[in-house]
Amino acid sequence: MWKNFLALFKNPDLRKKVLTVLLLLVVFRLMAAIPLPDVNTEQLKAFFQNNQFLGLFNIFTGGALNNISIVMLGVGPYITASIIMQLLTMVFPSLKEYFYEGTEKEKALFEQYTRLVTIPLAVLQSFAFLNLFRSQGLVTFSSPIFLIRDIVLATASSFFLMWLGELMTEQKIGNGISFIIFTGIVINFPKEIAQTIISVDPTKIPNMIIFFVVSLLMVVGAVFISMGQRKIPVSYAKQVRGTKIYGGADTYLPLRVNQAGMIPIIFAVSILTFPQMIGNFLVNSQNPFWLKVSLALRSFSTTSWLYLILYFLLVCLFTFFYTSLTFEPDTIAENLQKRGGFIPGYRPGQTTVNYLAHTSQRITLFGALFLGLIAILPIILAKITGITTMAISGASLLIMIEVALETIEAIEAQLVMREYEIS
Repeated sequence: MWKNFLALFKNPDLRKKVLTVLLLLVVFRLMAAIPLPDVNTEQLKAFFQNNQFLGLFNIFTGGALNNISIVMLGVGPYITASIIMQLLTMVFPSLKEYFYEGTEKEKALFEQYTRLVTIPLAVLQSFAFLNLFRSQGLVTFSSPIFLIRDIVLATASSFFLMWLGELMTEQKIGNGISFIIFTGIVINFPKEIAQTIISVDPTKIPNMIIFFVVSLLMVVGAVFISMGQRKIPVSYAKQVRGTKIYGGADTYLPLRVNQAGMIPIIFAVSILTFPQMIGNFLVNSQNPFWLKVSLALRSFSTTSWLYLILYFLLVCLFTFFYTSLTFEPDTIAENLQKRGGFIPGYRPGQTTVNYLAHTSQRITLFGALFLGLIAILPIILAKITGITTMAISGASLLIMIEVALETIEAIEAQLVMREYEIS
């Protein structure tokens, strides 16, 4: 690992890519430090400490929401738009062809649709959050014009942040959107640990030890599952062409236990933000019925058992959904057959397709249950131990691990590619 790290900075092209990503992340953090006008900083800290739901959403804004910065929405609207567009691929086959099998121009058009969907979502989310903050006295608007000003500013900043993420992705050393989320977690993570240690009651020191031990086990488990894979043996038949013999090699097809990565948790949290977002949207309604609806939606707490059950089920559901989108046994079986490959003990064609689908479903079930458990375990642990300052660390740890592993793989691929170019 350290050898690859040193080689990364020895290569001028890779060094430039890394420095470009770091510079763009600095721009993001500078923007995250600029609060919107008329923010009441005295009540801000206490409000976020007592609202675990916004603390959870703050992860996916890259840590930009808890000071109501100009990029307070982060990349949340873009992530939600991506979810909507991917769900639409299941309804409209033409969109699925654009997304998976289309030309570069068609894929670019699909991405453009996602950007367009991001705009109204950003407007809706910014309006809902600003209404919530105004009702709590965190921001003040002397005129509706200033509310419109902040909505436009937050929407434009979120769109700009999406563009920064795309610039980072173009460097091909990782996903830019993931980098933005990762950065917000890394910056807040040491502060969360320090707050937990400082604020803990001496009588709850055993609880704190249990909390950190379980958190450490979650890290080990997340790394183990993220790197775990099922190796399906593949053999290639020998083919004679003229005087030369091709094929005859034995290899394997790797199926990761967690093929969806951190995407299911991001999807689940994005969906679970809608009830409170709609509730905040209706908080100033004059209609008694809509006020009751708003109260019911805003009472959807992250510590409630209903939330935990829905969180777990959504993570499992999105794990299967995303895996079904990215893993296509028909295509894999067809490619194997075209290249003279086969899985020992299984006939090429539909038999191989059925075997791959069955195997993928079994390992995906294990991965889905693990992801669901890792998502809700810290919240349950916080309810048991009474330590609430790090109740969101489970999702944070998983995202950090997944982003780190994806980045390492991308860097190793870049290094291998350059070794081939030199040789």
